Amino acid sequence: MNLIGEHTDYNLGFVLPIALDKACFVAAGPNADGKLRLWSENLGEGREWALEAVAGLQPAKDWSDYSVGVAKQLLAGGIELSPVNLAIHSTVPVGSGLSSSAALEVSTALALLGGRSMDRLELAKLCQRAEREFVGMPCGIMDQYISLFGRDGAAVRIDCRSLENEAVRLPEGTSIVAVNTMVKHELGSSAYRDRVRECGEAARTMGVPSLRDAGMAQLDAVQAKLSDVVYRRARHVITEDDRVNAFLAASAAGDREEMGRLFVGSHRSLRHDYEVSCEELDFLVDRAVALPGVFGARMTGGGFGGCIVSLMTPQAVDGFETEITRCYQAKYALAPQVYRCVPAAGAGEMAL
Repeated sequence: MNLIGEHTDYNLGFVLPIALDKACFVAAGPNADGKLRLWSENLGEGREWALEAVAGLQPAKDWSDYSVGVAKQLLAGGIELSPVNLAIHSTVPVGSGLSSSAALEVSTALALLGGRSMDRLELAKLCQRAEREFVGMPCGIMDQYISLFGRDGAAVRIDCRSLENEAVRLPEGTSIVAVNTMVKHELGSSAYRDRVRECGEAARTMGVPSLRDAGMAQLDAVQAKLSDVVYRRARHVITEDDRVNAFLAASAAGDREEMGRLFVGSHRSLRHDYEVSCEELDFLVDRAVALPGVFGARMTGGGFGGCIVSLMTPQAVDGFETEITRCYQAKYALAPQVYRCVPAAGAGEMAL
């Protein structure tokens, strides 16, 4: 889950995610009939292919594409796969903006490697390529990266250009709580691609490799050459990168009021400039920041539904969960899911 730095990763900027104490588990066992088999315990359904056919598979446009894309990338990299049955069980809620697809990609990759070593950064890149080239989503690297590089008790600042990272511990007495709207509007996938294209257009107009390299003065200098929509998209990304770095400074200083202000500023920018929020997310953010002990809230993830993330005192968590559930259910006749988020370590092989 991303704390702050939304839609900046594919612009090679800065992000500050955490790995959650939720997981996608993939159990692997050999088979004798030359197959790659997938079984989803959550969905109660499976898929299978002859192993020699995997390299030539086309997307099925369903959940299996994330695992098949990873298998194809491993084969393309010269890694031999053996016939295997993969049983999948996930506690990461799908469609919530909490990176369920990256969790599946990373756990599939580790299962298919079967204990063979692979550099973690190269594995994150491989899983990103699977999503971009096979699934067809032009995502940045943040989700796959944090799924592998998560730290117990800490957020991770990622520079999405250099791909360097550092652990960031929030001030003592800071609790992280996510609330799932339980909705995902269909606009999400196509709008994501539009935002990637619009950011590229702004960068080209300014003559920079990516929006990471631009400042507001450069953007304002070419405003007349850009549509209002493209200008606002770029303004969000440029100011969001600044917010990440300001958030890190505020966190280091223990300034929770400023951390919260930056959270809310991020949400307003995502709502008005990037236009990836929705009514349900806005409602939850507005209610959250009005509750006692909450010092910031914002949408997290790609948008058009999914989750908000809130920062609060530990003493506020119980009351927050009760009241945010009550008011959301009263407004939408829908019970949200509330997740108390504990930063956790990244993916790895489990001992049996």
